[in-house]
Amino acid sequence: MALKSSHLLGLRDTPAEDITAILDSAVAFKEILNRPIPKVPTLRHVTVVNAFFENSTRTRISFELAEKRLSADVVNFSASASSVNKGETLIDTIRNLEAMKIDLVVMRHPLPGAHTLLTKYCDSKVINAGDGAHEHPTQALLDLMTLREVYGDFNKLRVTLVGDIAHSRVALSNIYGLTTMGAQVAVCGPPTLIPRDIEDLGVKVYYDINEAIAKSDVLNVLRIQMERQDSGLFPSVREYHQTFGVTSERLAASHKPITILHPGPINRGLELDADVADGPHSLILKQVTNGVAVRMAILYLIAGGEK
Repeated sequence: MALKSSHLLGLRDTPAEDITAILDSAVAFKEILNRPIPKVPTLRHVTVVNAFFENSTRTRISFELAEKRLSADVVNFSASASSVNKGETLIDTIRNLEAMKIDLVVMRHPLPGAHTLLTKYCDSKVINAGDGAHEHPTQALLDLMTLREVYGDFNKLRVTLVGDIAHSRVALSNIYGLTTMGAQVAVCGPPTLIPRDIEDLGVKVYYDINEAIAKSDVLNVLRIQMERQDSGLFPSVREYHQTFGVTSERLAASHKPITILHPGPINRGLELDADVADGPHSLILKQVTNGVAVRMAILYLIAGGEK
């Protein structure tokens, strides 16, 4: 089964058919992960470069595991130990790697749109592992997989993204993916962390976490980026937690089941309390497991491999 695009650059223009194909394939690959020997020769003749120009733990390791489970040849590229520090451009870096006969580039880059630029100059297929505050499509897809396992489909599912919406690539990809699949999407946070005109994307805005909880089936709680605290976007971490923190008391007051997601890393006691992160509402560790399966599916479909 082929996707409509040769690359995965984001979910803004990804059709529902492609999202469904990825999720369906991920189900099959998740079964492989549960085998005694969780490995298949699907991409045995494919060489993948993981080019990370920003720090990453979960996404980088998840992609590397997915590639190795598919038997691909894997090259890990770190910008901090490369000629990028000597002034080499992104295009020259990837072109030099491409001259070594690679097939696919998985890239994280701080500049929005870097992956689209790359496709104009290189023949390799490109997967976006995060570009600045723009998109993080594979995170949104693993979130979608996790929700589909619980709810079956997305029709009228009420999902609210909570926290730093303005600087979150996870938020934007989730908004695109969830609305494409038929979910009802909202955002919640301080006005300083909610982008202007975000309602133009078809989402509702809440400024009260209790109202958001009462009107949602799912909360996808985003990391508060502590490195931005000096910008004065909210008075203090204590006040943020008091006003927007997801606590067991707030969840109990809603008197209905609710699902908690978080892309990680978690600031415990800030975005959500530890008993919520580790409690029965949370699917956070399931998200991590599904991340490997989803990335296996994406690699398989983009590379055109056969099981």
